[in-house]
Amino acid sequence: MDHPDPAQPASVTQSAPAGSFAELNLPAEVLRTLTALGVHEPFPIQTATMPDALAGRDVLGRGRTGSGKTLAFGLPLLARTAGQRAESKQPLALVLVPTRELAQQVAEALAPYAEALRLRMATVVGGMSIGRQISALRDGAEVVVATPGRLHDLVERKACRLGRVRIAVIDEADQMCDLGFLPQVTEVLDQVRPDGQRMLFSATLDRDVDHLVAHYLRDPVVHSVDPAASAVTTMDHHVLVVHGPDRYAVTTEIAARDGRVLLFLDTKHAVDQLTRHLRASGVHAAALHSGKSQPQRTRTLAQFKDGRVTVLVATNVAARGLHIDDLDLVVNVDPPTDPKDYLHRAGRTARAGESGKVVTLVLSGERRETSRVMAEAGVEPTVTKVRSGEAELSRITGAKAPSGRPLDSGPAATRPKNTNTPFRGLGTSKDASGGAGGKSRKADEARKLAEARKAARTRRGG
Repeated sequence: MDHPDPAQPASVTQSAPAGSFAELNLPAEVLRTLTALGVHEPFPIQTATMPDALAGRDVLGRGRTGSGKTLAFGLPLLARTAGQRAESKQPLALVLVPTRELAQQVAEALAPYAEALRLRMATVVGGMSIGRQISALRDGAEVVVATPGRLHDLVERKACRLGRVRIAVIDEADQMCDLGFLPQVTEVLDQVRPDGQRMLFSATLDRDVDHLVAHYLRDPVVHSVDPAASAVTTMDHHVLVVHGPDRYAVTTEIAARDGRVLLFLDTKHAVDQLTRHLRASGVHAAALHSGKSQPQRTRTLAQFKDGRVTVLVATNVAARGLHIDDLDLVVNVDPPTDPKDYLHRAGRTARAGESGKVVTLVLSGERRETSRVMAEAGVEPTVTKVRSGEAELSRITGAKAPSGRPLDSGPAATRPKNTNTPFRGLGTSKDASGGAGGKSRKADEARKLAEARKAARTRRGG
């Protein structure tokens, strides 16, 4: 395609004050749906970007996750596609996002407006039935919301052709590049209509995102809302210095608080292990990581959002674009080693102008590295030494003692012995994983149980 000149300056516009959706020249069907859903006032990024997006301009929107980007690009995309019909396998509009969860969230957020405009949508993600997705595309879908990997597969199978896509949105572009999807993104943009509209939304504009802007956006208008420097200002940041053997107890008491909490760990094994421990302690916890099937991940998120699960224990897969209303506490059980990871994790709270709290647990030996990460993320945390059961821990996090009543039937999960090993390494601790020490204890318990049963039979004359 004929790429725009990278040296060509973009139009730069700062955010305008939020007005009303009625002022944004949206279709009447969309306005009625907004009112029915109780959405009355647009967020700044929506007010800023929608006029240009509705006019067909290429848009570069800089705003952090939770600033209202989905409707900012979604409503203009739907409005400009309304009244057209897609042919089989040939969508007219495309939204490309980095993760399955975000794709489903975007599709769910836009579905009522698409229905009001009589537009057909298809969600194309890995981990779900490719046959159903092929069928949806074959039947004709005007709008496709997709992750790069599955879309690539469908294009390769000739189940989807992108040559008629006239509006292409790249959402969470920085995360897309961080996850290694830049080649797939450029492949997609090379296939869509060269004279079409492109909108790119990103929290940061680093080298890879700059590449996409320079090569695929034509004279984009740039709207900067919630710039990176302000992304952490509505959050309270705490570093809690814990004694190694006390780390599990501190985490368990935080998890037992009133209200929801999102706990981040580095590995799938550590996530599963902590989740079993919390459930054995009476805490309604569930695990989320890439080792779970997509239906499991979808069900877990739904339970967390509706309150059936109060603690979500996750790897970084949950830091990528998830929107969870009224989540006021995020805990880094394993401290992140990269400032971007810290900001992505922290961004799950304090969304859409709400406040929130981010807590990072560190051992004494981790303080220097954590301080470096925080500084690079532009964060100045409050540092406090805490122990389980202390009032200070409760004041900061709402921690309290768990009920201790196991939630699952069958043998209760073995609660790992507190060691000085970080959570990410608990799988290598024999005591923690039921190794040599655990086996000897179990053998001893089995022997005592057998002796007790034998004594009981003797008393009964058996």
